[in-house]
Amino acid sequence: MPVQVILREPVDHLGRRGDIVRVAPGYARNYLLPRRLALPVTEANRRQVERERVVADARDQAEKESAEAFAARLSQVVCVLARRVGETETMYGSVTAADVAASLLEQSFEIDRRKIQLAEPLKRLGEHAVAVKVHREVTAEVTVRIVKEGAEDEAEGAEGEADGDEAAAAVPPDAAPSDVSAVQDPES
Repeated sequence: MPVQVILREPVDHLGRRGDIVRVAPGYARNYLLPRRLALPVTEANRRQVERERVVADARDQAEKESAEAFAARLSQVVCVLARRVGETETMYGSVTAADVAASLLEQSFEIDRRKIQLAEPLKRLGEHAVAVKVHREVTAEVTVRIVKEGAEDEAEGAEGEADGDEAAAAVPPDAAPSDVSAVQDPES
C-alpha cells in the first residue's frame, strides 16, 4: 500500500521539489525520510516545503545560469585522444568516460566521470559527440576526436607548420648546424 510524501528536493525518476508523490512504504521509510529528501504529507509540512521552495528556486535559477555559461565554454572543447590501432584500423581497447574526464582535466575542466554520458565505450576512430551533464537541466556536447597513436603529433604539427617556417626564417644564416650528421667522427 503506497504512502504519500512531499519531496523537499528533486529526486531522479520521481519528481521535483514540492511534488506530492506515492511511493512504497519501505522506500519512504528507509531512503527518502532519513536523507531528508521528503516529508510526510501534513498541512504544516506543505507550508514548510512551500517556504523552502521559494528560496531554493532562486538558488536553482542562479546555479542554472552559471551551469549554462560553463556548458557554453565546455561545448567549445575538443578532446584529442590517441589510441593504438591495428593494421585494419581496429582500435586496441576503447575510450571510456574516465578517459574523456582525464582529457578534460588536462584542459582545466574538472568534470566527474559519472556526469559524462556514454551509453557504451567509444571503439572507433574519428569524431564523436559526447554529452556531459553539467546541471540537472543543462547538458553540454563535447567533441571527442580519437586518432591513431602518433597521428596526434602530425595533427599538431600541421597546425604548427606555418609557425615553424617563420621560426626557421628568424634563425641567422651563420648559426651552427644542429643536426648530428655535421659532427665529424674523431677516428677519421
